[in-house]
Amino acid sequence: MTFMEKLRNAWQKNNSMVCVGLDPDLNKLPECVKKESKPIFAFNKAIVDATHDLVCCYKPQIAYYAGQAAEDELQMTMDYISEKYPDIPVILDSKRGDIGSTAEMYAKEAFDRYKADAVTVNPFMGIDTLKPFIDRAEKGTVILCRTSNPSSKEIQELVSGGKEVYKHVAEYAANEWNYNKNILLVIGATFPEELGEVRKICGDIPFLVPGIGAQGGDIQKVMENGTTSDGTGLVINSSRGIIYAGSGEDFAEASGKAAEELKNAINQYR
Repeated sequence: MTFMEKLRNAWQKNNSMVCVGLDPDLNKLPECVKKESKPIFAFNKAIVDATHDLVCCYKPQIAYYAGQAAEDELQMTMDYISEKYPDIPVILDSKRGDIGSTAEMYAKEAFDRYKADAVTVNPFMGIDTLKPFIDRAEKGTVILCRTSNPSSKEIQELVSGGKEVYKHVAEYAANEWNYNKNILLVIGATFPEELGEVRKICGDIPFLVPGIGAQGGDIQKVMENGTTSDGTGLVINSSRGIIYAGSGEDFAEASGKAAEELKNAINQYR
């Protein structure tokens, strides 16, 4: 099953557009898992078990593993989701962006080593950096377009040929780059009007939407501007707001409740 098929099925089966960002910081983990031999995996496993029927996707950010010498626990997490909940797709958030043989190796890292269903990439170097990922037709390529961080405007709002850079990215994604129909775009919840502009450019291309919760994105505005004609089209990510919803022995239960609350908040505007 392709990434796009898994995503569409998860939207329907779980009636959810929630994505849980698995970004574990060892310093923030509950004391009850810090004593485990593999604390990050123990934490992730509990979160996944508590949320698997409430989400459409998981998104581990690779820096939280590489930066803590925990690549093995990322592998364990990826394997666990694949084996226990194979219907839920996983986006590896690594924002790779290089060319030629280096990009090929990054594609191998995401898809062959970690067995991710999709990966985030940076389009700054053009199709040369994207092609090794897009060519994996059964996988998803999630391209940065209009990101949620405040300083994104320094580059993404620059005007060339009468339109902003992020609109150029959207047009390429909707046309030249999407030859395998396996592209998604990252559009931040903190820019709902721009999200609507990109939706008009890109039709039914799915959007990965960060910025809900800690960054202040508004769910209602995201839904009004971003959904497709069938009421889907969005993968709305929450990391800290879900995985750190609790800090005691019941942290996983608290995460499940937070995921359910976000799911319900999203669905009221569908």
